[in-house]
Amino acid sequence: MNYTMHTKTIDTGDGKLITIETGKLAKQAHGSVVVRQGDTMLLATVVSNFEAQDGVDFLPLTVDYREKYASTGRFPGGFFKREARPSDDEVLVMRLVDRALRPMFPDDYHAEVQVMIQVMSADKENMPDALAGLAASSALAVSDIPFNGPISEVRVARIEGKFVVNPLMSELPFADMDMVIAGSADSIVMVEGEMHEVSEAEMVDAIRVAHDAIKLHCKAQMELAEMVGNTTPKRTYSHETHDEELRAQVKSALFQKYYDIARQASAKEERSAAFSAAKDEFMATFSEEDLAAKKKLIGTYAHDVQKDAVRRVVLDEGIRLDGRSTDEIRPIWSEVDYLPCTHGSAIFTRGETQSLTTLTLGTKLDQQTIDGAIGKRSEKFLLHYNFPPFSTGEARPLRGTSRREVGHGNLALRAIKPVLPAHEDCPYTIRLVSEILESNGSSSMATVCAGTLALMDGGVPIKRPVTGIAMGLISEKDGSKYAVLSDILGDEDHLGDMDFKVTGTEKGITACQMDIKIEGLSFQVLTEALNQAREGRLHILKEILKTMSAPREDYKPHAPRIESFDIPTDMIGAVIGPGGKIIQEIQATTETVITIDERDGKGVVEVSAANLDSITRAVNRIKSIVFPAVIEIGEVYEGVVKSIMPYGAFVEIVPGQDGLLHVSELEWRRVDNVNDVLKEGEIVKFKVVGRDPKTNKVKLSRKVLLPRPEGMTDEEANGQDDRRDRGDRGDRGDRGGRDNRRDDRRR
Repeated sequence: MNYTMHTKTIDTGDGKLITIETGKLAKQAHGSVVVRQGDTMLLATVVSNFEAQDGVDFLPLTVDYREKYASTGRFPGGFFKREARPSDDEVLVMRLVDRALRPMFPDDYHAEVQVMIQVMSADKENMPDALAGLAASSALAVSDIPFNGPISEVRVARIEGKFVVNPLMSELPFADMDMVIAGSADSIVMVEGEMHEVSEAEMVDAIRVAHDAIKLHCKAQMELAEMVGNTTPKRTYSHETHDEELRAQVKSALFQKYYDIARQASAKEERSAAFSAAKDEFMATFSEEDLAAKKKLIGTYAHDVQKDAVRRVVLDEGIRLDGRSTDEIRPIWSEVDYLPCTHGSAIFTRGETQSLTTLTLGTKLDQQTIDGAIGKRSEKFLLHYNFPPFSTGEARPLRGTSRREVGHGNLALRAIKPVLPAHEDCPYTIRLVSEILESNGSSSMATVCAGTLALMDGGVPIKRPVTGIAMGLISEKDGSKYAVLSDILGDEDHLGDMDFKVTGTEKGITACQMDIKIEGLSFQVLTEALNQAREGRLHILKEILKTMSAPREDYKPHAPRIESFDIPTDMIGAVIGPGGKIIQEIQATTETVITIDERDGKGVVEVSAANLDSITRAVNRIKSIVFPAVIEIGEVYEGVVKSIMPYGAFVEIVPGQDGLLHVSELEWRRVDNVNDVLKEGEIVKFKVVGRDPKTNKVKLSRKVLLPRPEGMTDEEANGQDDRRDRGDRGDRGDRGGRDNRRDDRRR
């Protein structure tokens, strides 16, 4: 054995042991660990360049998370049979880990860092995404890369009233809260989750439980780093060169100007132009030669001064960039039914942020199948968020769906999902698409509000409307003074110490996303911020209810119609038929889409079509198979023309029972060629007018459902009946002659 392995075990007290080992795999990475819980194992590696690239003044951090199909003994789908681009689920985990790690790197460290987390074994009970943050931080802890950690992430769920840390996959469906929380030993840095209308106090309780578990994880990582010998100072680096004299000069020249600009209520473009003009005026005091050498540093210091000035105005005077008070919401207007051809649509505008959201209703066949390495599932609610560059006045190429778009769309989806109706009340597959047309602060929360209105406009019977708000925090370093900001601008998000988004109904919170940029945030401040957010949510709710107070009583006329009903499971095969022949024929002749599922010990049939008449015909045919009907004299039926003969057409009265619609019963006028009236495969209405007393066969008539021509006498009408009788006798005589000739040949 040519390696030295170190292992640390975390006993969480609930029987779920977590082990972290290092020194065995991926030894050329700058840090690598294997984290294991049960039979779920993750390999995390981290590598960082030793030098920063020229001109880079930020941290180029890349977090990659992949679930290997081999981890569960499965083949990837598709033609190539290998893992391809990351799924949305994997992207969401990458974002969670990135948001937890990024604030913990030194501000002046600009060398490229790549963190890779790979699920190598998954037992389908211990969820790997809950261990990804721990694995990434552990790899950094045993490396020489500068990092102000460790941190960890845990999932907290509330099941039957009790909080469970890192619940099993089989336990999660019974949870009414599902949150992923990240933090260091001292403070919380990231929160994201969904819940079923819980209170602010309950959410804070979940965060407390998570932090207790996180402290154990951080302690284990520090002990592992000590075992490896990486408690000594990390690698030395010098990625920034500063001129303190110039820094002081910039502050002296620009702070008051920036402070005065920040005190004036102005729009985004005016504000930006004023800040730029002040900086340009200062740079004009330098010679061309000096400016060329100092321009980059001036830009850096001016940004720092601007940030400090804006924060001071908020803390000292309670004035925000657009003139609002700290708890004031920007003006709101909304509109529904804007797009006539969609199944529902809404515009929601708050300040300089605008979402145009559309609703599309589909059938079970439109559900999204998620075929991942850990498992396979179907989703009947989809929400997609698009953030085009023109929404912020930029011109940049479109490179496919970004991680940000995936994350914001998922947050809005989790916000609305708890209020969707049960399948019995709304059997549709639902898709919402939010097009962000303007953005200056919290477009994801605009998506939640517009999505709620679009659902109500489309007649989807949601339980309660959902709204969302983005909150911010600006605080002194020692926490002695702070301001909680409601409905933050984009600039306030960038300059603040906390960005958190909260969605919910009038009854409670449905989803949240929080990023905390400072250490030591107290639970008191967090609780205050959540309570202020609740007031903001309720204000926004009142505003959108002015536009639409409840879902429409019915879906739009052009929306597809779906009828759902149950059948015995032993009749599913009869409806489908051999090779799907019967169900395919019903769909083709009625122009419907039919799906059958076995659920809760019964067959669930869903019939969808563009109009109610098609659905009725399909439902009647299915029910006649499942519950065979007795053919009643005097009843009107509808059936498929099975075949055409010179003397009439054989039609299906009910599935499995055909009858002859004689040529004389097609129309009141004389019909010489049946094909002039009917075609094979056509659906025809007819009436059962009697039974033949000799054969007991039913007599069918189409003409009795048609208006009798004016002037036609009873004698003329009866003449048609005589022709029917002669046709019958001729038909029977022809068949008898054929039978006699067949007998002669046999003899």
